[in-house]
Amino acid sequence: MTDFNDNVFLVEQLKKGDEKAYMYLLSHYHKRLCAYAQTLINDRSQAEDIVQNVFLKTWRFRKKLDSYFSIKSFLYKSVYNEFLSTYRKDKAVTLLEQKYMESLYQIVENTDDAAIAKMIVLVKKEVQRLPPKCKHVFRLSKEDGLTNIEIAECLNISIKTVEAQITKAFKIIRKKLGEKYETILFLLFYAQKANV
Repeated sequence: MTDFNDNVFLVEQLKKGDEKAYMYLLSHYHKRLCAYAQTLINDRSQAEDIVQNVFLKTWRFRKKLDSYFSIKSFLYKSVYNEFLSTYRKDKAVTLLEQKYMESLYQIVENTDDAAIAKMIVLVKKEVQRLPPKCKHVFRLSKEDGLTNIEIAECLNISIKTVEAQITKAFKIIRKKLGEKYETILFLLFYAQKANV
C-alpha cells in the first residue's frame, strides 16, 4: 500500500523517481503554495511561475532530498527562497521587508491553511472598522499604492498627517489582533508598498 501521507515514504519514493509520488506532491501542495507565493508577490502569474520553478527544481534535485526533513517545510522554504532570488533581480529588499517576509514564513509553516484564511478575513474586517479618515488614508496607501506625497496632495493634508494616520492604523490593528496579524496585514498590501 502506498501511503504518501508518510513523509519518509513520500521522500524515499521521490528520490527513486516515482512519478506517482511527484503527482501527489503537485496535487497536495500546488494550490496552497501558489496562495503563499501570491501573498508574497501579489501577482498570480508570477506566483505560479515561482511555484512551478520550485516543483521543477525539487524533481531535478530529488536525489538530494533528506527523507527525515519535512517535505512541507522544504517546499515552503523553497518558495520563499525562490521569491527572494526573483524579487532581488528587480529591487533590493529592505531589512524591514525581509523581517516581515520571514515572519510570514514562520506563520505559514506553523499554521494550517484554514487558520491563515481566517486570519486574513479578520485583518480585513479590522481595516473596515478603522476611523473614517484613518481608513481612507490607509487604503489609499496600502490598496491603491499611492505614495505619502500623493496622498497628501490628493487629500490636501500634510505628509506628517498621512504618516500619522498610517501609523495609527497599524497600532489599532496590532492592539486588536496582535503582532502575528500585523505581519499578515503588512503582507496583504506588501506588493503595493514595494512598488511605491
